[in-house]
Amino acid sequence: MIAQKLVPIFDNLNYMVNPFRHGFSVSEPILALTTIPANAVNADALCCAQFLYTYRGSLDTFASYRREIERFVQWCWFVEGLCLSEVRRQHIEAFVHFCQAPPLSWIGVKSVQRFQNGDGLRIANPAWRPFVVKVSKRDHRLGADPDPKQYDLSQSALQALFSVLSTFFNYLIQEEAVALNPVAQIRQKGKFLRKRQAVSTVRRLSEAQWHEVLMAIEAVLHEDPDKWQRSLFIVSCLFGLYLRISELAASDRWQPEMEHFWKDAQGNWWFTTVGKGNKERDISVSDAMLTALRRYRQYLGLTPLPLIGDHTPLIAKIRGKGGIASTRQIRFIVQECFDLATLRLKAQGESEEAAALETATVHWLRHTGISEDVKTRPREHVRDDAGHGSSAITDRYIDVERQARHASARAKKINPT
Repeated sequence: MIAQKLVPIFDNLNYMVNPFRHGFSVSEPILALTTIPANAVNADALCCAQFLYTYRGSLDTFASYRREIERFVQWCWFVEGLCLSEVRRQHIEAFVHFCQAPPLSWIGVKSVQRFQNGDGLRIANPAWRPFVVKVSKRDHRLGADPDPKQYDLSQSALQALFSVLSTFFNYLIQEEAVALNPVAQIRQKGKFLRKRQAVSTVRRLSEAQWHEVLMAIEAVLHEDPDKWQRSLFIVSCLFGLYLRISELAASDRWQPEMEHFWKDAQGNWWFTTVGKGNKERDISVSDAMLTALRRYRQYLGLTPLPLIGDHTPLIAKIRGKGGIASTRQIRFIVQECFDLATLRLKAQGESEEAAALETATVHWLRHTGISEDVKTRPREHVRDDAGHGSSAITDRYIDVERQARHASARAKKINPT
């Protein structure tokens, strides 16, 4: 019996108490949805909560692991009536098929918070669903609405599913909660996961698009200098330093400040950040990025370049104190810049460039900065500045061979006569 009304299990990290010290149990509405004994459900839930809590050092990792684990235990408890210790290979395969075509009652049309505040308590959000269907930014602007019937599980989502569940069961084995890893027993994951013959193309802005983003901001600077000077500095950091949004936003683990720009004994400037996996790295600062920094600091009334102990937030709020802590707000700021550039491209008759820019995301700026630099800089230097774990990742941005392959194919004929 598939549950029609679903209840979220795991709250946001800042509302989650340490399950290793304080335990973890589910709510009565969850117990009412399954025939599994309450003690067995709570034992599973405690294992899940403790596993998730070990990833508290990264909000993004915690959120992605929580999504996969929550879907899985909801399916185990409410669909199959299984405890974690009863899961076998055939159940994992059945779960994958379930995720590829979940019931419409399990699919939402927008991302919402799992829990809401009410009368001093955290209350389950009735609008929450384990799966969410979305439409592209461009389709949304054309009036398209998300339709649960159009839900499709991407290959990257499938890969994440296998990866997280395998890691989860290895953890359960170490904790002696289960005897085996059913994910590892699947011998033919290829029937679910497609393999690419070549490395996938990195999505990036064209030179024309990036130029128009900068020109669009310059054109409106006088209208609201506080807003647009900050916007210009944000896109400069994303492009010039290859930063991720999470490396610009303030969080419990990282508060980017002006003093994170610093000069070494040889007079070279660097920027220190903390990225994925809570890894700290130093990024070499180009002369052009240093010019962008000077420009923004002079607008703020600060010294041209930071001094030791300058705790000014790197990306400050326009109203209020402190730095921007919301990655969503940074996305919105950059999207406004993309929108202005799109309008400029359309006005110039560059409809194809404009249409392509409408699909761009903020992360494309990082990709674009890396792609431009890898043309002229040693790949090892770009690798270390970007925080890539290996040169193989950086190689994805080198498309010389791909361009040559296309050039050699351009003159191919269909009719040789």
